[in-house]
Amino acid sequence: MRIGVVILPQERWSVSRQHWLEAEQLGFDHAWTYDHLAWRSLADQPWFATVPLLAAAGAVTSRIALGTWVASPNFRHPVPFAKDVMGLDDVTGGRLLLGLGAGGEGFDARVLGPAPTRGERTSRFEEFVELLDQLLTHPVTDHAGRWYTANDARMVPGTIARPRPPFVVAANGPRTMALAARFGQGWTTYGPVPPDERTAAAQDQWWAGLAELVAAYDEIEAGAGRHEPARRYLSIDGAPEFSLESVETAVEGVHRAAELGFTDVVLHRPRADGIYAGSLDTYRAFAERLPELQRVETTPRR
Repeated sequence: MRIGVVILPQERWSVSRQHWLEAEQLGFDHAWTYDHLAWRSLADQPWFATVPLLAAAGAVTSRIALGTWVASPNFRHPVPFAKDVMGLDDVTGGRLLLGLGAGGEGFDARVLGPAPTRGERTSRFEEFVELLDQLLTHPVTDHAGRWYTANDARMVPGTIARPRPPFVVAANGPRTMALAARFGQGWTTYGPVPPDERTAAAQDQWWAGLAELVAAYDEIEAGAGRHEPARRYLSIDGAPEFSLESVETAVEGVHRAAELGFTDVVLHRPRADGIYAGSLDTYRAFAERLPELQRVETTPRR
């Protein structure tokens, strides 16, 4: 089992620098940040850009993998974004993990113009991932599609990671799961839509819904003809209860994720208030359990 942490891009680098260094020092396997222009209830709070933040984090760390949780075509174009990815791969020495998703229906979806329909968003994401794969694995790319055009797009010298940085594709529906099975070195999910209440019954209901999603992905991946299964990442804070409400809640979540075949669990560094509010003492106490949890065996799905 590998365990990662999301560090929201809300602090100036003079403060945030220590958060990323601490994540590495505590022993997390990977650290991520959201790729948004603004986000939900935090839209009017400080929010910094993803690419320079990950570049700075890559420059001060040496071991931990770093990634986007997750980048989407809501405001990204594959050609300039591929250049950013190549740069981040270079700064991190090949430690970049590229989390990719179709994008939600909030602020990011309409900041550049009218928001696409759900079907259009999925279609755009399919082309986005396919073109991004082509750009990052070829020195020169030409493409003319429904959503994107690339004319003589150059990606030289290419990435350190070969054939490109791993794609971790967020997917909850059949089309995006098929995309994850085709292009992803990892599949990630935040699970089903959680119940409104935060009770033990609601928590169990969420885990039951998650098991159904896993079974759906199993079937799609089995039919994709992959030589090796993708790693499976669970965004555990999609559940009704914040994972770091207590060390015991987080530890139980890791074990339940492993039983469902997840190879990686991702949780959020606690904030002072609001969403993901919690104690940094709990975060650090959980990190003391990482050596034990990283030895947890994942139940094979295939």
